[in-house]
Formats: sequence, C-alpha cells, structure tokens
Amino acid sequence: MQLVVGRIGRAHGVLGEATIQVQTDDPDVRFKVGNKLNLDSGKELTIRSARWHNQILLLAFDGVVDRNQIEELRDQMISAEVDITSLAPGEYHYQQLLGCQVFLQSNALIGEVDEIVKLPGQDLLSVDRNGKKVLIPMVKKIIISIDVLTKKIVVDPPEGLLDVTN
Repeated sequence: MQLVVGRIGRAHGVLGEATIQVQTDDPDVRFKVGNKLNLDSGKELTIRSARWHNQILLLAFDGVVDRNQIEELRDQMISAEVDITSLAPGEYHYQQLLGCQVFLQSNALIGEVDEIVKLPGQDLLSVDRNGKKVLIPMVKKIIISIDVLTKKIVVDPPEGLLDVTN
C-alpha cells in the first residue's frame, strides 16, 4: 500500500540535497539509499543518499543535481510502498483511518475522518460532521475501538466535545 512517509522541504546546500519532514515511524527503513519514492505529481524518485544533519533528514535523489531542481519539488508529499500485512492485530497506519466512519457507542454516526492532526502532545482525529470539523483526541479514554477493515471507529467523547466546531 502506498503511504505518505514525508514531505520535501527546502534545498540544503547547492548539490541537490533536500530537507525532509519525516512522517513515518521508521525513517531508516523508508529512506534507505536505493528506495523508490513517489511524489504528489506522480514523479518517481530514487534515493541517492540519505543522512541526518542536526536532527534533520537530508536526501539526495538520482537525477536531481542542484538546488533549483530541489526547489521545484518543494512541499510535495512523498509516498512509499509499505507492507501493511505485517502489522499486529490492533495496529494501523494513520492513513488507514482516513475515510473511516466515526460512531458513538450508541451507534449514532458522528461523521467521517478527513484528516489526522499531529500535535506534540497528542494526535487528533478531524471528523467532518455535517460540513463542520470536530476534533477528537486520540486517547484510550475516548477511542473505544478502531477497525480499519470495516472503516469504523467507536468513540466515547466527554460531554461537550462534539459541540466544538468551526
């Protein structure tokens, strides 16, 4: 399955290295030299070099040799082929949550997950509820169950949480 693993940032130096905003839990596997990555534009890139510099991942790609070429790729999301069959029961990738229907324990539909908001303290499910956004913290006290096969999430939100919309 193709999953987003990062985003290309600005150029680093003049020899075609890019800073990468890592969005994977296993960057050493996803960003190995020789791996192929896909961009939003449909372009495929092969990793020529990968290194960490001041806690920032720097990648260089075959055929991308200067700063200007990196700037043309800037802000594109990077996807990689990820084997989801090796996940243990109950494990999932965040992208598998997109499109899931969110229900209360009473089986009342809240809405559909349209984004995962990643924050330093905790992540949030962004749920489209009749055209308005509801943010649900991804904590065990609130998320009762997640079934990515049936695309169903059951929650038990505290009073007032679903009333907060923008």
